[in-house]
Amino acid sequence: MTSAVDDIAISTTTIGEAWLRIADHILGSGVMSEYDHLPILEIERATITVAHPSPADLIIARFADPERLAWMHANFTDHALVRELGDARSYASRLFDYAGSSRDQVRWVIDRLKTDPTSRSATITTFEPLIDTSYIPCVSLLDFWIRDGALEQVVYAHSIDFGSKGYGNLVELAWLQEYIASELGIPVGQLVFIIKSAHIYETERGYMSRVLSQAD
Repeated sequence: MTSAVDDIAISTTTIGEAWLRIADHILGSGVMSEYDHLPILEIERATITVAHPSPADLIIARFADPERLAWMHANFTDHALVRELGDARSYASRLFDYAGSSRDQVRWVIDRLKTDPTSRSATITTFEPLIDTSYIPCVSLLDFWIRDGALEQVVYAHSIDFGSKGYGNLVELAWLQEYIASELGIPVGQLVFIIKSAHIYETERGYMSRVLSQAD
């Protein structure tokens, strides 16, 4: 199998621009591979930096699938098990009720940064190793710190599909960052998204090609 193009760094103003830029890189430079026995185009070790992340993004509102956006928003806000992921626990349950222990990790981040605005360890995870068996959440590490008076978020994901789900991940991460910043009473800073495998499924290639051609 051919090794994927790697170490792509993208800097944009908005999350919508970030989605289109990484998708364009994948379609133009990604190599064929597979994930969960499905063919993908893949770039390894991509870093996306968004200067002004906002969940209300005009590009995503124009080109994204509303049903997929709604599904991802439910994943981040509804504690119900996610049927499409083999009844795995949602991101909401992992973030706000870690391992079913009533531990609200988001509130912990807020309290930690209120107590110590210089903290470098306001770090939380969605991975529940004693519970997760078949499904491993794509976004696993969320790290927050205050830089130049604004809340910056650094996120790690083992893989993100930038055809059908990646824009939803960007929206919800921006929403979470905006929520925490509002609780702290400070502006939103940049969002840095580190992805080991940034890819587009072969079934989504036509859709993303159309989006990019219409966005030109």
